[in-house]
Amino acid sequence: MYDVVVIGCGPVGALTANLLGARGVRTLVVERSTEPHGQSRAFSCDDEALRIYQQAGLRREVERDTHPPRRAEYVNARGRVFAEIALDEVDFGLGAGPLHFFDQPRLEAVLRRGLDRFPHVTLRTGAELVALTRHDDHVTATLRRDGVDAEVEARYVLGADGARSTTRTAAGIALTGTSNEEPWLAVSGVVEPGATRVDTTRFACDWRRPAFVSPGAFGTYRMEFMLLDGEDPEAVASAASIRRLITPYVDPDRFTVTRAVVYTFHHLIADRWRDGRVFLLGDAAHQMPPFLGQGLCSGLRDAANLTWRIAQVLRGDADEALLDGYEAERRPHTEAMAWTSVRMGRVFLVRNRFGAAVRDAVLRAAQVVPRVRRAIRHFEFKPRPALPGHRAPIGTMFPQPDVAVGGRRVPLDDVLGAEFAVVGPGVDAATAIGWRGPVARFVRIAPPGADAPADITTVEDVDGALTAWFAEHGTDVVVLRPDRFVHATEVGSRDPAGSR
Repeated sequence: MYDVVVIGCGPVGALTANLLGARGVRTLVVERSTEPHGQSRAFSCDDEALRIYQQAGLRREVERDTHPPRRAEYVNARGRVFAEIALDEVDFGLGAGPLHFFDQPRLEAVLRRGLDRFPHVTLRTGAELVALTRHDDHVTATLRRDGVDAEVEARYVLGADGARSTTRTAAGIALTGTSNEEPWLAVSGVVEPGATRVDTTRFACDWRRPAFVSPGAFGTYRMEFMLLDGEDPEAVASAASIRRLITPYVDPDRFTVTRAVVYTFHHLIADRWRDGRVFLLGDAAHQMPPFLGQGLCSGLRDAANLTWRIAQVLRGDADEALLDGYEAERRPHTEAMAWTSVRMGRVFLVRNRFGAAVRDAVLRAAQVVPRVRRAIRHFEFKPRPALPGHRAPIGTMFPQPDVAVGGRRVPLDDVLGAEFAVVGPGVDAATAIGWRGPVARFVRIAPPGADAPADITTVEDVDGALTAWFAEHGTDVVVLRPDRFVHATEVGSRDPAGSR
């Protein structure tokens, strides 16, 4: 019997399996396709996503294949900028820039290679889920491969199998919400050096035909165009139509189309994300408009939230009630991201000349106020990672600056490891001796040049960011969950394994 069967080996499923593998969980990953996906569908990730890849030990491999844009601009029908996000000025304190574009085939290759690190993780391709049978203490999954059905048993089944999730259907879970009525044409391709005509990330808020364009990683370029009322999707996706649409942004004679598809985006969420021992993650659980670039990121957050809980339960460090916190924590944040995306879409998708003129004038006028301009320029409207029902700093994501260890500068999470962590200026050997929680790492924060006790891991706060954080919140120790949310500001004040 496996501990976990993960259905789907796209980015969310593969990341889920890597996180489980890093925690010693015996995992089977089931993927319907026999080869990795060769198309660039997902395109962007944020600083929180990179931190999650870091928890799986893969950040460096993922990040080196990304393109971090310097800014994102919103332009009107005449190409005039009426709002701008200065991405290169934004630092949310999580250890990376706020936006990165990637090439999905390269990303999936990195994630699949990551699975090879774990002898207790198995990838089975060319197999699909056809049925689930729930039992009190396990789940039986019927898998079909080459026309032959076989059963496997696992303590838990995690459905990361996308918008048309077979896992969701087999569990009898419905989706509710809306689908956008306007289809879009998504064009991905490779542009030759010097053939780019718009080299920034741009939302073209043209009431005649809204569009999004941006350079990507490794010379790629992504463009999306709304179809007009009555347009034939096949005609819009024709070579001649694509050439006409992309010409303002790239030289069409020096651009190679690798993918062109018409799609309709959705704002949907599963009625529940858990059915006994079956869980849904990513698009299987929720789908949102693309205007904030948070679809994939939300699935990665699901994986980070759920996998440490399952590992705790499997090890006997927590009871099954810990798993109830997955949806309770993730659903509110996902819904906030989705509604922010919807509101951005309403700004982006104004479809008449008068409405667009009013929007442009209002946004330009509002930005005369320094505070409003700063909020837009520095991306402050993006919902921050926070858990519901808590008072800060509990429930907020702990910062990740660089720290110095043995004279070497590294990101903080590289020191904290994959489990709980007890961190702060007040951490010492006695803290570790008195700990009664699950497996944890103890890390003392010290100013540069301070003596490092031999009996406790000590890091130097080279930029003072951690010292300032602890001073702001009036504590000298915090308990961090494996997903790096603050669990408590006192050792022993809450039971990490028993809390939500």
